[in-house]
Amino acid sequence: MKLFSNIKRWLQTLSFRTGVIVLLCCIPFYILSFAQMLLPISTAAKGVLWTVLFGLAKTCQYGGLTILGVEGYQRLRDWLKRGR
Repeated sequence: MKLFSNIKRWLQTLSFRTGVIVLLCCIPFYILSFAQMLLPISTAAKGVLWTVLFGLAKTCQYGGLTILGVEGYQRLRDWLKRGR
């Protein structure tokens, strides 16, 4: 439990901007996870690549949302609704 509280404390020190950057990093990983299906490699290699890239995309997505938190998510959503 101490590990989780240390991680939580560390994540709370990260800024809104860092959360947005981490969240945006998931986009290239999502694109790559599906684009690699076009490569002329074996099905097993495609499966491994998809798992790794999709896992990285999900990690960036949830990590960014964790850094943003509820208030940061509301701030980002309001910013997008206003039209930047």
